[in-house]
Amino acid sequence: MIMKFDSYEFGKRIMDVFGALVGIIFFSPVMILAALWVKVVSPSGGVFADIPNRVGKDKKPFRFLKFRSMVPDAHNFMLNNPELYKKYVENNYKINPDEDPRFLPGAKFVRKYSIDELPQFFNVLKGDMSIVGPRAYFFSEIQEQGEKYSEVKPLLDTVFSVKPGITGLWQVSGRSEIGFPDRVRLDATYAKKRSLLYDLLLILKTPYVVITGKGAF
Repeated sequence: MIMKFDSYEFGKRIMDVFGALVGIIFFSPVMILAALWVKVVSPSGGVFADIPNRVGKDKKPFRFLKFRSMVPDAHNFMLNNPELYKKYVENNYKINPDEDPRFLPGAKFVRKYSIDELPQFFNVLKGDMSIVGPRAYFFSEIQEQGEKYSEVKPLLDTVFSVKPGITGLWQVSGRSEIGFPDRVRLDATYAKKRSLLYDLLLILKTPYVVITGKGAF
């Protein structure tokens, strides 16, 4: 059987590997400091967040790497607190850090400038993620919100036809300020329009979002 050569996928993988290696090397001092910060302010837990698997390409689960910025076992802490979980769901799967008792000292700064997201370069290098792509959704988020917003449910197959990304159309368009239905529409738009040139454009837009902390948390 002769496999068809896909120039886009080949070029994107080259871009991902190169971008991940550059990111790891360039941000290694920041990542070392971030890891030390986690162990100093919360020595009882791990360096990486102990969160459920995320949804990858073709709905395959993968371990999503990010520095821990909350108390150990923060996700179960929320699940066992009905009021906190209700607030989380009603607020588009996020909680204002000023109202979230799980945040570690200094976590607002780390989250605002996406320092906790830097380990995702290793996800990219492994092949679970891409530099540019849709949001890496939780399985529970897709299940619950997909039922709530049935109008966007058909778009999810399009979203999951590509790897989730460190950055992307949703990430540079407001991040957590955008509700679930619009996130899915933006991610589906990216999946349909994807090209190497489009990826480069979104990468160039990302530094402004990170530096300004626009739409963080």
